This record gives sequence, structure tokens and C-alpha cells, in this order.
Amino acid sequence: MAVSLGINPITWTNDDMPELGGDIPLDTCLAETRLAGYAGIELGGKFPRDAATLRPIMATQGLDLVSGWYSAHLCRRSVAEEVTAVAAHLDLLAAMGCKVMVFAEGHGSTDGDPSAPLSRRPVLSDDDWPGFCAKLDAVARHLRERGVRLAFHHHMGTVVQTEAEIDRLMENTHDDVGLLLDTGHLMFAGGDPVGVARRHGDRIVHVHCKDVRPRIAADVIAEDRSFLRAVLDGIFTVPGDGSIDFAAVLRELVPFGYDGWLVVEAEQDPATAHPLTYARMGFTNLKHAAETAGFVVRARRS
Repeated sequence: MAVSLGINPITWTNDDMPELGGDIPLDTCLAETRLAGYAGIELGGKFPRDAATLRPIMATQGLDLVSGWYSAHLCRRSVAEEVTAVAAHLDLLAAMGCKVMVFAEGHGSTDGDPSAPLSRRPVLSDDDWPGFCAKLDAVARHLRERGVRLAFHHHMGTVVQTEAEIDRLMENTHDDVGLLLDTGHLMFAGGDPVGVARRHGDRIVHVHCKDVRPRIAADVIAEDRSFLRAVLDGIFTVPGDGSIDFAAVLRELVPFGYDGWLVVEAEQDPATAHPLTYARMGFTNLKHAAETAGFVVRARRS
């Protein structure tokens, strides 16, 4: 089984906090992605949003577009309204040959509010879950008809944050709803990435590989800081620089025949965490973990 290694541009520039890397141009981000060894990169705020413009830019660096984040509002929108809202993003990903869409529920989310403590994040009531899952199923079917899998991103500060909420989502949706396993967000939420990979490996269609600095995580939770404050305090880093055993997580995906992307995604301040240095560190450590787990890492296209 083979996997491809990609990276998220948040290593260079943070769309939620423009003061972090806002001055770093897209050309630098793409060139250093290639220098670090990656085969592709996810979409970021500095990328053109039409395929005719973006395709030659990516081709110049020999990189694939892996996917791109979409913030849904299914808690308040109808399926028809969400399908309309996602249309341009879906068109771009499909035109660029992306197989998955990073899809999170953004309604009421506190992840982009630097003043909102972790404890203030939205929670679905028991009565809300069936309707939410039914709408998610419908949107996922629409995406799959276009050749793009919905990769649901559990995320700190959102209605699907905890391991129990991931389990509930998987139990109450159909196979069209794929799961994005984010190791850092799951551990930050007190969950077990190995256990989730073991239970839901047949639904995992995308993996975000971020490591966690446990001492910072403990302080953030004890003091009920905001998600963005946690990022600034350095809770996340690249694989191999924190406490997560990535080989153990990835080993659980081997029996399910996972053959997608492993994406390094580590929100840090580029002024203190030199992007190319950390990108290279993440690539080296993640490649080793993937090969230790039993995967072959695909070569980047020339």
C-alpha cells in the first residue's frame, strides 16, 4: 500500500491570524514545499481560486493540490443552501483533481475567536444530532457524485470535537461521509488517535498529521484558554517533535488499505518556527513513521 505526503500552507501563513506569516508570498510557500520533499499541498488563502490560473502555478513546482478547507453551516442551513454555498469550492477541487474535501461544521465555532475559551464551544443536543447527520449524508452524496469525498474534520471549538462525538457521527452517517483523522486535534480534545484509527479506519479518507506538546496542552486546558491562544503558545508542532506515536496510528490504517494523503499540518508562528526547517523535519519524521507502519511513500511527480 502506498501513501502520498503533503503539507498545509499554515506552516508558512495562518489564514485565521494574518499576523502569522502574512508577509510570506505564495511562491515561497510552494517552492519550500517542494524543497522539503512533499508531493502536494492543501489550499490556503493566498491561492488563486480558479483552476485555469492555479493549475500552471502548481505545475511549475511539480506539486499536486491535495484538498482544501470548507466551513459548512449545516446546523442552520438546508441541504440545498449548503450545496449552493459549497459549489465554487467543489468546482475548484474537482477541476484540480482533488479526491477529498476537508469539511468542517463551522456554525457557532469558537476556533477562530482569540477571546473565546475552549469551554464555550457549541454542542449539539440529542435532538439535533439526527437532523445534522441526515443533512451531512445528503451533502456527502452530492460531493461524491462529483468525484470528491467528504472528509469530515473533527476540530477543536466545533460541534464535533471529542472522541465520543466522532463515534456518534460515524454511527449515524453513511459511508459517503468520510472521516478526516486529525491526530493533533484529537489528542488536544483528550482522545486517542490510535483507537479512533482502529475503530473507524474503513471511513478514514484523509489524515492531518500534527503533533502535540503535552505540557502546553495541559496548561491550556487547565486555564481554559482559546484555541488561537493555544496555537500562539505552541501547542502544535510537526510529527516527531511532540508526543504522538505516528507509526502506531498509521499502523492501524494498513488493514483498511488506506492509500490517500498524509498531510503535515502544524499551526506555529513562522517567526519562531522557521517554516522550511519544520517542513523538512515533518517530512522526514512522517515518511519514517509511514514506512515503519508498513506503507510505501509515493515519489513526487517530476
